[in-house]
Amino acid sequence: MTDQISPAQFTARTLSEALPYIQRYAGKIIVVKYGGHAMVDESLAAMFARDVVLLKTLGVHPVIVHGGGPQIGKLLDRLGIVSEFKGGLRVTDEATMEVVEMVLSGPINKSIVRAINQAGGKAVGLSGSDGNLILAEKAKKTERDPDSHIEQVLDLGFVGEPSAVDTSVIDALLKSDSQLIPVVAPVGAGPDGHRYNVNADTAAGALAAALGASRLFLLTDVAGVMDKQKNLMREIAVDDIPGLISDGTAAGGMIPKLETAAQSVKHGVGAAVILDGRAPHALLMELFTEHGAGTLIS
Repeated sequence: MTDQISPAQFTARTLSEALPYIQRYAGKIIVVKYGGHAMVDESLAAMFARDVVLLKTLGVHPVIVHGGGPQIGKLLDRLGIVSEFKGGLRVTDEATMEVVEMVLSGPINKSIVRAINQAGGKAVGLSGSDGNLILAEKAKKTERDPDSHIEQVLDLGFVGEPSAVDTSVIDALLKSDSQLIPVVAPVGAGPDGHRYNVNADTAAGALAAALGASRLFLLTDVAGVMDKQKNLMREIAVDDIPGLISDGTAAGGMIPKLETAAQSVKHGVGAAVILDGRAPHALLMELFTEHGAGTLIS
C-alpha cells in the first residue's frame, strides 16, 4: 500500500483538519479591511470574493470595509484637481471630498458587492454615513517643525476620525437575512452635517470594536510585521507595540496599522491580524489552519 494520497483525499483531509477552526468561528463576526493589490488585481479580487462567500457559507459573518486611495488619486488627476499634502497626508478640501465620496461609495463599493454576488453571496453596499454607522469628527494631526521642533496642528480639511459607531444598520441587516454580507465605504458623517474621509484601517478597527468582532483583519501588501532581521513576527502582544515603534522595528505605514490593531483589541476585539492580501486564500489560512498567516496581535 502506497503512502501517496490522491488530490481528492488531500482535499478531504484538509477539510477534516479545519473542522475545529470552523466550529470556533461559526456564528462569529469578523471585520476585514480590504485594500491594496488584493483589491485592484482582478484575479485576487475574484478569489477574495469567493473566500468571503465560503466564510459566510461556513457560518462566519464577515463585514468588509474597503479603501480606495489609488483610485481616488487617478480620478483627481483626470479631473485636474491638484492635491495638497501636509505631513505626507492628502488635504481633503470640498472638491476632493466630492471625488472621495463618489469613488468610495460608488464604483469601488459596488464592484466589491458585484464580485461577492457573482461568487454566490448576497452583499449589500453601505457608506459610513448610512444610519449614522460611522460618526466622525475632524482629524487632529500634528507635525513637528524641522527648524523650531514645535508641534504644529495640520489642517487636513475633511479628513476625519471615528467619534462613535452605531451598528444598528448592520445589526438590522444581519437579523433580517443572515446571509447578507455588508460592504462599507469609510465615509463618515459629522454632527455638523459635513462628510469626512476616514482612513479605512481606522474605520475597520472602530467598527470591529463596536460589533464585538472575534477578529479584525487588516489586509496589506506585505506578509505582516517584520523584525529587524526581516523575519515575520507571528504574534505580538498589545503591550509590546509601543516598544516596537520606538525602537524602529515598526515604521512608516505599519505604525498606524499596529496602533489600529492595538486599539481594537483593547476595546474588545478578540484579536487583530495584519496579513498579506496578495497571498491566495490568506483569510482562510489564518482562520482555518494551524499555521495561520500574517501577524496576530492580541
